[in-house]
Amino acid sequence: MARDHAQVVIVGAGAAGSVFAAVLAEAGRDVRVLETGPVRRLEDFYSSQLWARRLKWAVPHVAETTRDPVWFNLNAGRGYGGAAAHHFAVWPRMHADDFKLRSTFGKGLDWPLDYADLQPWYDRVQDDVGIAGDAAAEVWRPPGAPYPLPPVPRFAQGEVLAKGFTASGLRVAPIPVAVLTRPYKGRPPCIWDGWCEAGCPTGALANPLATYLPRATAAGARLQPGCHVTRVLTDAGGRRATGVEYVDDKGSRRELGADVVVLAAFGVENVRILLNSAGERHPAGLANSSGTVGRYLTCHPSVFTFGLFDADLQNYMGLSGGQIISHEHWAKTGREGAFGSRQYEAAMALKPNDLLGIAMSRADLFHRDLERFMQRAARGLGQMVAVCEDMPLAENRIELDERRDAHGLRLARIHYRTSPDGLGLWREAVTEGERIMKAAGATEVWHGPKVAQHLMGGTIMGKDPAASVTDGYGRAHDVENLFIGGGGLFPTSSAVNSTYTIHALALRAASRLRDDQAALRTR
Repeated sequence: MARDHAQVVIVGAGAAGSVFAAVLAEAGRDVRVLETGPVRRLEDFYSSQLWARRLKWAVPHVAETTRDPVWFNLNAGRGYGGAAAHHFAVWPRMHADDFKLRSTFGKGLDWPLDYADLQPWYDRVQDDVGIAGDAAAEVWRPPGAPYPLPPVPRFAQGEVLAKGFTASGLRVAPIPVAVLTRPYKGRPPCIWDGWCEAGCPTGALANPLATYLPRATAAGARLQPGCHVTRVLTDAGGRRATGVEYVDDKGSRRELGADVVVLAAFGVENVRILLNSAGERHPAGLANSSGTVGRYLTCHPSVFTFGLFDADLQNYMGLSGGQIISHEHWAKTGREGAFGSRQYEAAMALKPNDLLGIAMSRADLFHRDLERFMQRAARGLGQMVAVCEDMPLAENRIELDERRDAHGLRLARIHYRTSPDGLGLWREAVTEGERIMKAAGATEVWHGPKVAQHLMGGTIMGKDPAASVTDGYGRAHDVENLFIGGGGLFPTSSAVNSTYTIHALALRAASRLRDDQAALRTR
């Protein structure tokens, strides 16, 4: 079996992995990034719904065995950029009370850090990548530096839907997005053509191909595509990682030694690697003495609400993530059966078909009925989404399936049900969302099914090694030189899109690791 060595081995070239790679390579470390998917460049992205679907389709297959699907192939990704290559770049911050649910409300779990611990890293990330917004208009926004870029423009759909929120007594603000509204650090501004879902070929949207990966490679980090990591290797005592085993793009099984291993694949795959790394010292899986690897899987129960208007909403313009946002329902009031927060994102750019397109908003229509609907909706359809918090449940988990992948390793299987509180918030959002659309002047209003957005949990951080997988920096309690990055670290889900917080956590951890001279020495 071929074997070589790097100071830092990073598994995954997505949101978290790219940040680790940039910070550590720029500090002079020998960094190797193993990515299971293909090489991607900005110029490889196409404004096509078929291409957008290809970006989402992840392998290996993940089995979902319960009635509440987590929409794995909508949320996942592979290749350079990972799931962040097709994300919508809606980047609000988590709120202070999101980090202390258990101690403040007696619900869910606590994070091992506070908002104040993460605030400077939110600030640094937004300076790195460029975020557009209006901090003053976001009256609910927690403390932090003002956005470096002015807010996104508001097209007709945004103006019309904003009136519906105002008439309903709800304030809105320009949506905070990691999309450039003017040139920034050598990248061009957005052209507002609404193709974010298919990847941004201009670099205006902050996916890893436009932000941290170029920094990493310029500093000498080496990226290897088509490398399927099978397990993390450890020393005889099981307390230190010695590297990883992987199958390369030619089908050869190899080992790559390392001083530090960073697991930054998609959250489900991180769990699968840890469980498949079971051995004599770790019979239940690596870093799993607590029995929590795979547990506390969460996502955001979400609902899309649609309204048909007798007006040209310019709904083909803008961003996939929307134009306006409202956190008026953020306060965690503790109401029975619907505890938690929810947010609205509204006026998303629309395309004719496919998963998030106009035609799929009325999947019950066919033939002439569908044609008549499309004639009106192509310009007159408005859309908004409510994103709801879900409570962490230990029984919501990722485990190993009996089926195996092409390399003989057991696949992942997901057991998940929406928490009663998450379902209660979703039902509230359905009722209120339709009321907002009617207040905006829609002549017809309806909503879609319950959607699962933003997979989190499975490798949660915590202060107690007996009840969590990592500490507040993502360092595994059981394996001193193994770090984990990504949304899997989240003990609770909040109700905001997760990618901004993933970046902030990764930048905080990578900076700590960079400065740990005992773990890493300059080459």
